[in-house]
Amino acid sequence: MLNKIASAVTQVAEAGGSIVGIRHGTEEPDFTVVREIDGIQIRRYGTRIAAETTVDAANEESSRNEGFRRLARFIFGSNSAKDKIAMTAPVAQQQSQKIAMTAPVATQRGATGDWVIQFFMPSKYTMDTLPTPKDERVRLVEVPGETVAVLRFNGSYSPDAVADKASQLLDTLRRNDIEPIGDTRSWFYDPPWTVPFLRRNEVLVTVADTAA
Repeated sequence: MLNKIASAVTQVAEAGGSIVGIRHGTEEPDFTVVREIDGIQIRRYGTRIAAETTVDAANEESSRNEGFRRLARFIFGSNSAKDKIAMTAPVAQQQSQKIAMTAPVATQRGATGDWVIQFFMPSKYTMDTLPTPKDERVRLVEVPGETVAVLRFNGSYSPDAVADKASQLLDTLRRNDIEPIGDTRSWFYDPPWTVPFLRRNEVLVTVADTAA
């Protein structure tokens, strides 16, 4: 009983923290900041594993919401091991194996105009040790290491807000003679109920290793 009470208190505290942008035990992919230019960071990421799904919805926001639901079902037990994978607070403390999902949630435009939504998995797991999604639309993929230019911002992550920050990122790269590779992407670190001005959002784009 005491353990259940302590768990409930912890969940309430973590839920309250998430409202003001405090993240509890959420692992983020390791990276190295190799350069900073006019408010953007050039980061180097190693190989990561992500659960991802491709969505062809009417617009970016609808695609993000549908992709999020599919991936949420996977991390909340719709997988071969029925493991519960804790995401951003508030979360339920399960008695089965717990896999703390990392931040951020990533979105990017697919080659055919659809959207790819990703949840990054904890670094201690491999493709062999993660459970298999039951939904065939959800897949586990290895994300290669890369060098990216990142612009961090707070507030709304509406499609218009993201597009405005992406344009700002690309303008900054052009002014500094850095060539982007491919399309911009967006990462979101906080749940929707977080106070908007405390949300951590990022737009990023791959750049050549020589940009570092």
